[in-house]
Amino acid sequence: MKYELLTPVSCAGLTHRETDVTGLEEFRFADEEAFLQEAREHFKGVVLLQTCNRVEIYVQGDSETLQHFLEEKGKKNFWTLEGCACLNHLLHLSAGIDSMIVGEDQILGQLKKALSLSQASGVCSPVLDLCINKAVHAGIEVRKRTNINNGAVSIGSAAVELAEELLGSLDGSHILVVGGGEIGKLVAQALAAKKLTAIYVTNRTFETAKTLAEEIGGKAVMLDELYRYISLSDVVISCTAAPHPIIHAKPIAETIKNRVWPLDKKPKPLILIDIAQPRDIEDSVRTIEGVRVFTIDDLKNVSEKNLISRRHEAELAEKFLLEEEKKFVSLINRASANEALADLHTWAEAIRIRERDRALSRLSGSEIKTNEIVDDFSRVLVKKLLTDATFAIRSCAEIGDMNTAEKIVLAITRGKRPCSPKEDLED
Repeated sequence: MKYELLTPVSCAGLTHRETDVTGLEEFRFADEEAFLQEAREHFKGVVLLQTCNRVEIYVQGDSETLQHFLEEKGKKNFWTLEGCACLNHLLHLSAGIDSMIVGEDQILGQLKKALSLSQASGVCSPVLDLCINKAVHAGIEVRKRTNINNGAVSIGSAAVELAEELLGSLDGSHILVVGGGEIGKLVAQALAAKKLTAIYVTNRTFETAKTLAEEIGGKAVMLDELYRYISLSDVVISCTAAPHPIIHAKPIAETIKNRVWPLDKKPKPLILIDIAQPRDIEDSVRTIEGVRVFTIDDLKNVSEKNLISRRHEAELAEKFLLEEEKKFVSLINRASANEALADLHTWAEAIRIRERDRALSRLSGSEIKTNEIVDDFSRVLVKKLLTDATFAIRSCAEIGDMNTAEKIVLAITRGKRPCSPKEDLED
């Protein structure tokens, strides 16, 4: 039996699969909190996920409204998913199946971070909270049940693999890592396993660069010495969170002049790998002779090889996720019963207070302890009376039968007789 999702949940986005780095940059939201606040005016809840190779928006609401909202903000060429298709995508995302590097673990932390921002901004609904947490839990479980992330590479280590392919070998090389955040750490850790002559690390905050450099046996350098150390490096891997380019054409053109060895006629080639989103390297840098610029788009070959090696594990993960999707729908539908249950419990609470006050008025002059006992008694009585009704309503909701759940509430609170199937058809 395929259950219907009672609460509308939708998502929209663009990923490395549908567009290139430029397309992702155009679809990004520079001010995430401002976007969340604006979206909250249209939806009961919203979560924004932005990584180096995807931008996705999750809402408690329908996909048509989401599409119109994004189009009004000038966004285009994006996809939308609704209901079970949205949940299915979220599960595949958390499992690492939809990632550029299949099985990578970073997406779990990125989903948690997106949820935290939504919660801190006051725009997260209980349903979206449930969706993200359930997806993260499923993603963790997939990695326990399969080998999908055994030896899995990250975007950072894929960049290192690309550098190795370009040079033939990294042995004896000098490499500069620009950025000490999550991806920068992954790059540095992957480089630490290579036989390099030197690893330089720079970051906007020098202490961060220093800490990372100490972990991998590298050298931390000040960001204002960036171009000096670029001139000393064979490869530069840049991955900051800056909202604009930090490596510009004019100083690179000057830097490249310093890379001419005494007996060489041309500058020593410089490889720049930009895995930041938005990009760290000014686009015009690629026009400078002797400089080769690579972006996330160039990691797709690494991604294809990664997918082939993990295809069997991905198939095992798919089977598990199919079962998880059924549980996912039941959980969200169960939460959908909360509104009906709120009406039921509000009705019961009003009766409880009215009858409690009547009883206490008849016990006028009694001790405070007696009042407390009467109040506690009335609470317990109401709770016990509603237990079976609450269970029945949630059970109906879990299988997508909210119609029956609402009839139960109306039968109890307003004395309405539940209609027979025949009467339903006549209505």
